[in-house]
Order: sequence, then C-alpha cells, then structure tokens
Amino acid sequence: MEETSYLDDSRFLSVDFEVFGLVQGVYFRKYALQAATKIGVTGYVKNTRNGSIKGVLQGNRPNVRKMQQWLYQEGSPECVIQGCQFQNERELINPEFYQFKIDLNDW
Repeated sequence: MEETSYLDDSRFLSVDFEVFGLVQGVYFRKYALQAATKIGVTGYVKNTRNGSIKGVLQGNRPNVRKMQQWLYQEGSPECVIQGCQFQNERELINPEFYQFKIDLNDW
C-alpha cells in the first residue's frame, strides 16, 4: 500500500488562516475573493471581532501555497499586514467547498 504525503501535488489541502493588522475596512475580503478565484482555491474569508480576518483555504498544494503567500505578503492595496497564522493543515480527498466566498456572518 502506497503512503501519500503532503508533497503530492494532486492531493487537496485544507488550512485555516488568520491575518492581523489593518485588514478590516480596506477591502481585504474583496481582494482575497479575487485572488482566490484567480489562483484556484476554495474556502471563505470573514471579519472577526478582534479586527482580524479569518478563513479557510482548500485546493491543490501549489495553489494553497500561492494563496498563503498572497495573504501573508500582499493583501489589499490599502491594508497593513502585521502577521498571518496558518493552522490545522490537513489533507483532503475531496474539497469541502466548491468556491471561495466572503462569509458575511462576521465573527
């Protein structure tokens, strides 16, 4: 029986994220939706009560890594990213989301 690994680009990854800094009120979620759609990942993004942005990314490994880099280094034009945490990374057989969306149920 062959063992799979996170290095297998054909496998789906899921990872939770939280972005800190000046990320609310600067169209961060809108730009995240555009970037995720262009990169080809699914999941969601939403505001939190503490002023951060949270969400989930799902997709093949290279696309998830590209979106993680976008969240950590780029963001929306007016944002100021002070940090980004990624956690709960896991491999999926099938994605749980079929598109990337803005979750308007903040917090």
